[in-house]
Amino acid sequence: MIALWQVGTQFTRGVSGGERKRTNIGMELITDPAILFLDEPTTGLDASTANAVLLLLKRMAQQGRTIIFSIHQPRYSIFRLFDNLTLLAAGRVLFHGPAQQALQYFQDIGYQCEAHNNPADFFLDVINGDSTAVAMAMMDETEPAESTEAQTAEDSILAEKLAEQYCSSSYYQETKSTLEKISLGSQKKSKAVFRQITYANSFLHQLRWVSKRTLKNLVGNPQASIAQLCVTAVLGLVVGAIFFGLKEDSTGLQNRVGAMFFLTTNQCFSSVSAIELFVVEKKIFIHEYISGYYRISVYFISKLLADLIPIRTLPSIIFTCITYFMLGLKPTAGAFFTMMFSLMMVSYTATAMALAIAAGQSVVAVANLLMTVAFVFMIIFSGLLVNLPSVLPWLSWLKYFSIPRYGMQALQINELSGLDFCGPSNITDVVGNVSCSQTNQTWCIGDEYLRRQGIEVSTWGLWQNHLALACMTLIFLTVAYLKLHFMKKFS
Repeated sequence: MIALWQVGTQFTRGVSGGERKRTNIGMELITDPAILFLDEPTTGLDASTANAVLLLLKRMAQQGRTIIFSIHQPRYSIFRLFDNLTLLAAGRVLFHGPAQQALQYFQDIGYQCEAHNNPADFFLDVINGDSTAVAMAMMDETEPAESTEAQTAEDSILAEKLAEQYCSSSYYQETKSTLEKISLGSQKKSKAVFRQITYANSFLHQLRWVSKRTLKNLVGNPQASIAQLCVTAVLGLVVGAIFFGLKEDSTGLQNRVGAMFFLTTNQCFSSVSAIELFVVEKKIFIHEYISGYYRISVYFISKLLADLIPIRTLPSIIFTCITYFMLGLKPTAGAFFTMMFSLMMVSYTATAMALAIAAGQSVVAVANLLMTVAFVFMIIFSGLLVNLPSVLPWLSWLKYFSIPRYGMQALQINELSGLDFCGPSNITDVVGNVSCSQTNQTWCIGDEYLRRQGIEVSTWGLWQNHLALACMTLIFLTVAYLKLHFMKKFS
């Protein structure tokens, strides 16, 4: 049985520091790298676990990998596993060579390791000037304590002295000779070659595991998704209560148009939550991409599968099922599923627009502001707040970029076409541009109302709105992918 644990975030504690450290090492091993860099892999681990981790790294090194890491005060059993040792201080190399010969090197230049002392601690003492094993120029213990500035200057002088002694050693000459051979034997490579990313697994393999991880994160953090479903259900009930039992009269026409406006507007603004999809995980995405975990397309598709399908589709279904029957709209299966599909398309397009704006952004507030401004202008040209045929020609082209407009038109054609809102008691009712009178009742027909709003009442007039939303979705998703692709990833 395998237990799954959350690593944790800044808000969730998750696993301990040692387990997180081992998880980070395991993640770096996913791509089977030839060279592995680790920063203090034993920090936060107990002695037994630290020894187990270093034994694993030792076995990997014996299999041909190059493992480079910094380490803080390792015990002797760990120090014995080192093949090579590099000591740095004040920006200078004080020693680089076989780890097991380091004690003899320091003994040769006048520093003797005390009996039963840990070699790693001894090296740090020598570098910091704290060793009691200094055989040359031993300081008089009776001298008064020096100031911090004087001590810092002395440490710098000591580092320079040790660096000069190393430069005159045989270890330095061997290292220099090896580096010169490597430099002469390799051709000059451009920066682009060094930044070329290779992958250990195929596209489908990467897509499978990244999608699985994304879905597990969604299931493991259900607060946002459950909250959205609950809010959707509550809004559906509120809208159903406000517009409950629509009638086929002048008020029923007005209420139907108002309800459709609210439905499309809600679908747009509920998609603002998709802004965080790329912004919050930007640093993680950059790290994993340049490490060769997966391709950009894999990350992009997995995020779409985990966001569009469960987070955008399910609320649209819930919203439609609640409001459709409470409002008393057309009692036909075709009209019901057409309305559900229309709301889904509006949600998909608005989400794609949110991704296109948020991709590459580092601050959620900036992306949120841009989304809000864009939706405000789109709502103006949705068809309810202003009669679109009456808009000046030099501004009327903006309606083609309005996501709510396409949703409104599809919903209105689906619901209003074929309905008669001129009851026998209507004498002089006026609904927008629709006037109901005994002498001209054709103005009260739903088809006539749609024509006066500049909406084409036909099968093509209905589905052209869905086609426009689909095209906008593809364009926005393409923009989002290109922004991820060309985003600066190498510092």
